[in-house]
Amino acid sequence: MAVICLASASGSPGVTTTAVGLAFCWPRPVLLVEADPTGGSGVLAGFLKGTATYDGGLVEIALSPLSAADALREVVRPLSPHVSLVAGTRTHGQAAALRDVWESLAPALVDLEASGQDVIVDAGRLGLAGSPTPLLESADSTLLLTRTSLPSISAARSWAETIRQPGTGWRHPGLLLIGEGQPYRDTEVSKVLGMPMVADLPDDPVSAAVYYRGAPPPRRFETGSYVRNLRAAAQAIQAHVARGRFALVDEVAR
Repeated sequence: MAVICLASASGSPGVTTTAVGLAFCWPRPVLLVEADPTGGSGVLAGFLKGTATYDGGLVEIALSPLSAADALREVVRPLSPHVSLVAGTRTHGQAAALRDVWESLAPALVDLEASGQDVIVDAGRLGLAGSPTPLLESADSTLLLTRTSLPSISAARSWAETIRQPGTGWRHPGLLLIGEGQPYRDTEVSKVLGMPMVADLPDDPVSAAVYYRGAPPPRRFETGSYVRNLRAAAQAIQAHVARGRFALVDEVAR
């Protein structure tokens, strides 16, 4: 495993919530990177309910005289024994300062795999100024999150066409659906978007609120369907990355 990016085409399908949930259900140590250029840390304000102050993040990497790898180590903050965080920008106006950061940060994130740590990137909504395009294009897998309603699929379709272009899109793209079957099934969405279905999560606002705004966990949360699906999604993403790496090795060998 290495770097996995999550992004959406429009609306609020739950990229940040899913990124946080996956991080806490991930089977290996993981670094969560808030690369959403809209500003305001969803993790600090949401999951941590504003109880942790901002003391460094992506902007500090951009301003640091150190290499990206060294600056990255300075701003990583623990969320749990196995989950760490690099906070995003405080305002959307800071996104412009990150344009030169993404190229140098991408290899620094890839190198974390050697230390036994994976990376989950919350890239937010596609097409915004300051979007982390180099991370999206260099990740071991970049997943497009979408709900299965017609407006959501319609918005995702135009991006899917760009993503599929050889040499101009993502290395190993896939879909992560929220609310599969509401109303369209995973096979239908995958066919329309021309992208492989990797995982799906239930549309469960009560359980999702634990990761979105630090809400108290409902009864049997750890054994409930939402967390079970997060763990299954983590396994499915790992398998998707493994297939992509195998295909790349096979292509190079030919």
